[in-house]
Order: sequence, then structure tokens, then C-alpha cells
Amino acid sequence: MSLSNLTSEYEAATNEFLAAVASITPEQLDSRVEGGWSPRQVIHHIADSEAQSYARLRRLVAEPEGVIIQGYDEALWAQAPILGYEELPVEHSLDVFKAVRRASLDILQRLDESDLARTGIHSESGPYSVQTWIDTYTRHPKEHAAQLLEGANA
Repeated sequence: MSLSNLTSEYEAATNEFLAAVASITPEQLDSRVEGGWSPRQVIHHIADSEAQSYARLRRLVAEPEGVIIQGYDEALWAQAPILGYEELPVEHSLDVFKAVRRASLDILQRLDESDLARTGIHSESGPYSVQTWIDTYTRHPKEHAAQLLEGANA
């Protein structure tokens, strides 16, 4: 797939997530499928995930090959009361999501095909290329869009 198509899919994934959020009513924000996260928790999670993605992409393209890409424990973040996943309003997290996705898209649109092979080492999963980054962060909001819609209909 061409880099242009990859960036278009990345942008489409952003819009798909935002459309799913727009379909959630305030009453549905704290509903949840058994054992799953509520839409509120998903929105806070995706903002944190995107903040991580923002730094990861920049490290991959600016630092020497083999740079360490740090993982994080998303379940612990979701459970940390001070992060407020269960009660904070979602507006600021949505602002983070939109801003970071736009800023990362700006970088993606500046890449050359050869940049897709630039590779770091993810602290949890090993070799981690720009191509892997694009695949991951195109898939991630789409998966959570589906989760939001499922949770809202629980």
C-alpha cells in the first residue's frame, strides 16, 4: 500500500473514532459491556494512547535507528484514580486525541516511502518500525470506535 493510502487510512480512522464518540449520548457515557470499559474510560484511554503515539513517532523519525520505544501499562493507567478515567469529563481527552492525531498526520504526510522501514525497539514487543506505528495507530481507534458503539448499546 502506498504511503498516501496509509495516511488516508490513518485520517479515516481518526474520523471513524470521532463519529463513534458523537453517537454516544451523555447517558451512555458510563454504560459498559460486562468486563469492559465504559465509553468514558475508552475516550480517556485513547487520549493517553495517542499522547504516547505522538512521542513514539517523533522518536522513530528523529532519533537514531534502534531508539527505545517505551511501553506502558494501559490497565494500570485506567485504574489509577488520579487519572480520572471513571469520572472526568471527556472533552479535554477528545481535544488531546484530535490535536495529537492532526500533528501526527502532519508528520506522516512529510515521510518518504523509505522512512517506513525506520525501526526502534519497543520495550515490550521488540522491533518497532514506522510502518508498525502506522498500522497500530490506524487500527487502534477503529477498534475502540467499535467498542464505543458496542458499549453504548449494552
